[in-house]
Amino acid sequence: MTTTGSDGEGPGARGRLRTVHGPLDLPCFLPDATRAVVRTLDSADLEACGIRVLMVNILHLSSHPGVSTVNSAGGVHPFMGWPHPVMSDSGGFQVFSLISKDAALGSVSADGFSYKLSREHEKKLLSPEKCIRNQLRIGSDILFCLDHCTHPDQDRQTQRESVRNTVRWARRCREEFGRTVAMKAMATDARPLLFAVVQGGEDRDLRRECAEGLLEIGFDGYGFGGWPVDSKGNLTEAVGLLRELIPAEFPLHALGVGKPGNIRKAVAMGYSMFDCVLPTRDARQGRIVVRTEKGHGYLHIRDEKYMKDGKPLEDGCDCLCCSRYGRAYLHHLFVIGDALAMRLATIHNLRAYSRLMEELQAGKG
Repeated sequence: MTTTGSDGEGPGARGRLRTVHGPLDLPCFLPDATRAVVRTLDSADLEACGIRVLMVNILHLSSHPGVSTVNSAGGVHPFMGWPHPVMSDSGGFQVFSLISKDAALGSVSADGFSYKLSREHEKKLLSPEKCIRNQLRIGSDILFCLDHCTHPDQDRQTQRESVRNTVRWARRCREEFGRTVAMKAMATDARPLLFAVVQGGEDRDLRRECAEGLLEIGFDGYGFGGWPVDSKGNLTEAVGLLRELIPAEFPLHALGVGKPGNIRKAVAMGYSMFDCVLPTRDARQGRIVVRTEKGHGYLHIRDEKYMKDGKPLEDGCDCLCCSRYGRAYLHHLFVIGDALAMRLATIHNLRAYSRLMEELQAGKG
């Protein structure tokens, strides 16, 4: 069932967040199932890895197969055969990325994003109301408000406009969410959760202004928006600042934080939820996450030195790959380009992340 709080120590670091499709032990990592699939894996694979929550993207799902298709299947859970919680991204970052690459693909205004996925596509409007309606229609357990993302290198006026739009849109998202909950007479313990995203770049005053504006509206949780890591791959000062600005009673999601070392640091700050494409994207490229004396490192399985290495990817790992196959076999699969290579590598990387989260949940991180 759903509550806006948690059991245990509280959602600020460790605890349990309740959702319609079951509780989430915190901290947790969400693999990106952008188009309702974690590439190369099915739901049974994900469960075997210890994954209990996924992140989908409403912008991509509304493009294909379409919100009505997912809705007609009974929602995103039965559609993808996933009985556990699902969080949905608003799609705002994806539209921002499109516009940044090609200004002809869209623009931003007080009403939201006007965009098209390519120059050949028809232009559409991604408004706060539409964003919420679509997420509710697919049956997400945790929804994100539409936010106006910026690059940290953009000028202060752009950052300020981002904050104004983010707060303005969040209020409209909250109102649309409230209307639907009231119309469907959803009980407090049977409704999804609504998270807002805090923008402001690296400007402390703008981050504070955005956080205070969103807290005044009131949400079930909050997320760090923008660029959480610097050019050297380290967490920015704004990441630490946001946890200071958001009361510990609320879960805080670090969008885009995916390196194991950064996850550990963010959990120590009080963050409790993470999503990133890194473990799955790395796996498909043969970049394997392994534990080292200093924490976690990477093994490049395509390297010739693994051609005759019969050891598992990581001693002590209980994933399917490590339990049955050696490095030499996975190296062979990558060399011949067999699809099994990406599946086994992805299984290992996600199990490495879920093992990390289990340790952090137990306070061993």
